[in-house]
Amino acid sequence: MKAVSRVHITPHMHWDREWYFTTEESRILLVNNMEEILTRLEQDAEYKFYVLDGQTAVLEDYFAVKPENRSRVKALVKAGKLIIGPWYTQTDTTLVSGESIVRNLMYGIRDCMAFGEPMKIGYLPDSFGMSSQLPHIYNGFGITRTLFWRGCSERHGTDKTEFLWQSQDGSEVTAQVLPLGYAIGKYLPEDESGLRKRLDAYFDVLEKASVTKEILLPNGHDQMPLQQNIFAVMDKLREIYPQRKFVMSRFEEVFDHIDAHRDELATLKGEFIDGKYMRVHRTIGSMRMDIKIAHARIENKIVNILEPLATLAWTLGFEYHHGLLEKMWKEILKNHAHDSIGCCCSDKVHREIMSRFELAEDMADNLTRFYMRKIVDNMPKTEEDKLVMFNLTPWPREEVINTTIRLRASQFRLLDDKGNEIPYFLRCAREIDPGLIDRQIVHYGNYDPFMEFDIQISQILPSMGYRTLYIEAHAAGKVLAPGKLPEALLENAFWQITLNDDGTLRLLDKESGLIYDRALEIEESSDDGDEYDYSPSREEWRLTSAHAEHNVEVIHEAWQSRAVLHYRMAIPANLKERSARQQTGSLSAEMTITLSHNSRRIDVEVHLDNQADDHRIRVLIPTPFVTDEVLADTQFGSLTRPVHDEAMANWQEDGWKEAPVPVWNLLNYAVLHERRNGIALFTEGLREFEITGERQKTFALTLLRGVGVLGKEDLLLRPGRPSGIKMPVPDSQMRGRLICRFSLMSFNGTPVSTGIAQQAKAWLTPVHCYNKIPWDAMKLNSVTFTTPGSYSLLTLAPNECVLSALKKAEDRDEMIIRLYNPSETHSCNVALSLNRAINTCFETDMNERINALNQEGRGIVGAFRPGQSRTFSVKIEK
Repeated sequence: MKAVSRVHITPHMHWDREWYFTTEESRILLVNNMEEILTRLEQDAEYKFYVLDGQTAVLEDYFAVKPENRSRVKALVKAGKLIIGPWYTQTDTTLVSGESIVRNLMYGIRDCMAFGEPMKIGYLPDSFGMSSQLPHIYNGFGITRTLFWRGCSERHGTDKTEFLWQSQDGSEVTAQVLPLGYAIGKYLPEDESGLRKRLDAYFDVLEKASVTKEILLPNGHDQMPLQQNIFAVMDKLREIYPQRKFVMSRFEEVFDHIDAHRDELATLKGEFIDGKYMRVHRTIGSMRMDIKIAHARIENKIVNILEPLATLAWTLGFEYHHGLLEKMWKEILKNHAHDSIGCCCSDKVHREIMSRFELAEDMADNLTRFYMRKIVDNMPKTEEDKLVMFNLTPWPREEVINTTIRLRASQFRLLDDKGNEIPYFLRCAREIDPGLIDRQIVHYGNYDPFMEFDIQISQILPSMGYRTLYIEAHAAGKVLAPGKLPEALLENAFWQITLNDDGTLRLLDKESGLIYDRALEIEESSDDGDEYDYSPSREEWRLTSAHAEHNVEVIHEAWQSRAVLHYRMAIPANLKERSARQQTGSLSAEMTITLSHNSRRIDVEVHLDNQADDHRIRVLIPTPFVTDEVLADTQFGSLTRPVHDEAMANWQEDGWKEAPVPVWNLLNYAVLHERRNGIALFTEGLREFEITGERQKTFALTLLRGVGVLGKEDLLLRPGRPSGIKMPVPDSQMRGRLICRFSLMSFNGTPVSTGIAQQAKAWLTPVHCYNKIPWDAMKLNSVTFTTPGSYSLLTLAPNECVLSALKKAEDRDEMIIRLYNPSETHSCNVALSLNRAINTCFETDMNERINALNQEGRGIVGAFRPGQSRTFSVKIEK
């Protein structure tokens, strides 16, 4: 009888390091399971393969308590029996940055190489949706195959499970979707009735959806131990399904068969975030906003500040601390697994996640200060103290800088390197104890106090470099008075901001004449969902700050003005109160709107104090634009999404597992525009938004979502079983204080021509200052060379390509520069100039390996396709 299909049984385990259980609980099971796996692979020649979930963090956890088994693992990996990598952790793909995904693969592959070759498959069996740029990232590591479960439906262009998947720039991978998940072969029974009950329906689905009739039956599940009787099960399968061939295979063997049928495969583009056949949890981006905000802040500190600063220091002669940076990265990558960064975990696990972020941030902050100090300490000695301002963007910046200096004087002057006096605005002054500067001062009996001055200055800074000002103590400086008071609440050359009677704002774009009225209204509504999904109450009651108490204070400084709005809303304390229209809960908000005098940006910082449960809080930004599309950034690019998802009209009739609500993720920016005018929304960690409004469109940016259960059944927008498990998570009600920030920027032209991606990057890369004084709590010896008082390493045009990464190469004395084109439709040219002599310049892959086909160059020039990144390795003369 001719075989209908070949069924590939692949033993594996899916290893959630943490979820409703902690890492340490799972580690105990891991130690137990690994001994069974290693022993079976060593002793049974017929048991050919075992897939260790595609992440090397599993091995790291194991070797922390079983280091003596490294040689056993290495022997099995080299023999091709134990299959590891390519990831460090099973990453989320929609909430973390492109650099985070790159480093996850880079560290995972490097960890693998200590044992043997990694699995060269983009293996993400459980992540909540797939980013459109994953093929590009995979190709950057020589990966041309991907295996995943969630996010596909036929409206992407095929109802088959094998297809070719392309990114915007044409990068391509062969995709195999697991339409029924990674666990359909878990705990397979050995009896005929049990197997038929499990598999009859499965085979119908799998074979109908397959082009090749090469069917995957993954034999594993979450934390599942090895199935000892798998060969007896396979014998029974051959007996009851004689028309099918059953083999134990690697995933690679399945892809070999698929690639032999490439001419029969559809080619798809775009992201996979449809929850029709499997849940993707589109609104998970707003769960535990405290963790989401911390995550984005630390990502930005490492990628935008620390690595470029460390590279500057290295080009000046200092050590680049790869080991410290890898430790930081691995701490946050442990948090990037889909459950962890999705924040669908127990309260105890969320505390562990935040603890890892706190450790990584402490390391990043301290290493940043260390590098600034090393550079400044070794400048030529002067009698004056120094204030050194670091601009870590690749273009010059004119910036309003708020910083702090310390000295033993009641007044001071600021001078540039030519002796010109620099004006400043004194924001605040206070006396501080000398022991806070250096306890040795007090130890030797010198109790004279120090003064700490918060000042504001406006400076033009060199690209990717720094500039030094000198502080002359005991001399009267040029201290400026506040700027003149405008008639409006806030006003500069670009914006006029007035306060409406209901506490909302009227924003007038003075250049275009467009008005954004009733802006920054706070919306409070129900959330009857769980940690996976927002879902409104069946008895909704929506409240806004327009009906709340409010007051305002305005602060004018030399180069900035701020309006501080205070709101206090009475709201339902829980779902029961909302149903009864009671309001014993409260929401307080302090919203600071900052307008610099020569900036198109309106910067907003919101301090929330939430004292209620089961609700969602959003800020509304109405626009005058009539459009059906919204642009948002993704990894190494951007994409346009519809304002409304057409599938919402009949989602239940069409059998969707969850409603395709048009709530979208962004990384750093989203844009609404019409013809030549537009407004961009920049955020840090607030990675969920919706566009509302029947005609003129409104940004609805989620600030907070509070729920009290990990998983819940029968949601209005997600009927049926719970996701996860029904477990109390009181911390996820998000009671207490939360600080979030975002910014608005109007523009004329297109998002590409006005450099929206670069402006977002600049907003997320603040100027860093170092104040050099004669005292330090911890001493350092000087080096044998001198650093210059000002420096600029490189320059890039501010409206074409975006600098994604600047770091030292992992394994050689060269500088890695990664750039990308943020446009989804237009190519761009780049000309990056280095202010240091170049010995060699090669293009590399994302793993920093030089391609032998590349020609040696003398600089970084060339064309970038839409959504394309390119990585260069530059050796400079020292």
